[in-house]
Amino acid sequence: MQALGASGSERNTDGRAIYNFRCYFCHGYSGNAKTVAASFLNPPPADFTSATAASLPESRIVATLIHGRPGTAMKSFASLLSEAEITAVARFVQDEFVINKALNTRYHTPENGWPDHERYRIAFPFATGEISMSQSWETLTVDQARGKRLFLGTCISCHDRGPSGRDDSTWEARPLSFPRNNFSFTAPPKTDATASASPYAMHDVRPRVKGLTRSERLGEKLFQGNCAFCHAADGTGKNWIGSFLEPHPRNLRDPAFMAQMTRPRFIAVVGDGLPNTSMPAWKNVLTVREIGAIADYVGRAFHSLQASPANPPGQRP
Repeated sequence: MQALGASGSERNTDGRAIYNFRCYFCHGYSGNAKTVAASFLNPPPADFTSATAASLPESRIVATLIHGRPGTAMKSFASLLSEAEITAVARFVQDEFVINKALNTRYHTPENGWPDHERYRIAFPFATGEISMSQSWETLTVDQARGKRLFLGTCISCHDRGPSGRDDSTWEARPLSFPRNNFSFTAPPKTDATASASPYAMHDVRPRVKGLTRSERLGEKLFQGNCAFCHAADGTGKNWIGSFLEPHPRNLRDPAFMAQMTRPRFIAVVGDGLPNTSMPAWKNVLTVREIGAIADYVGRAFHSLQASPANPPGQRP
């Protein structure tokens, strides 16, 4: 096959398509993990551009795709991708990001819902970090100021704040839903002004719960700042990220599931994570008190948590 240039080759076509559908929202369009997800996950997704061919060979990428990485949000894709697909995406990641340090994966194509992406070029310097987000408005040219306003109003929902420098302000992250791959803007229903992801926007609205205790208020802050990215602000897991992940994050409002969820089990899952899913362990990130506070909030806002397992039908308490 004929090479297409430094950023990839025809052999990477399938791998590119898989990456752009399943991997980019954590690892980034350019493989550098500068994403909204990276600001929520601990440990963060891998930055492929910081690796070398020697430190991250194709075989190691394949092994990670097959087995996942315990204690992180990187789950196994063995049940979702064929052996050939895993090899294709591993080869693409190494060629595109590890070796060639390509600037993008050509995600913004008409097929992915981005006709004439070049019309946003004025905002590109803020997405790439060429211009710091903390640079004062007074020092920007007229065109740069227009680009920054466009970035803040449109691009930031997916590109977050771009690469940050030592002088950059701390930008407050919050859970958002984003247009899915191949999302269509044809005759859409009423849209979300932030992301135009109308099928998912309703799930990124936190419930208003009156009379929260001190622990429940702490749990609300922690849940909405960390867990809502996957489980949605309303706990359903039906925001865009939750709908995209496989297996889907648990619906914390589902009576069939939550009826069997005890408080001790919930705390254990949050602390230790769930193998073969994107649910990481939080015990090295949150304290015991903080995990308990999340349990208090979930039990109040979404569905009550039992103190002990429910009795099987026909058995006495």
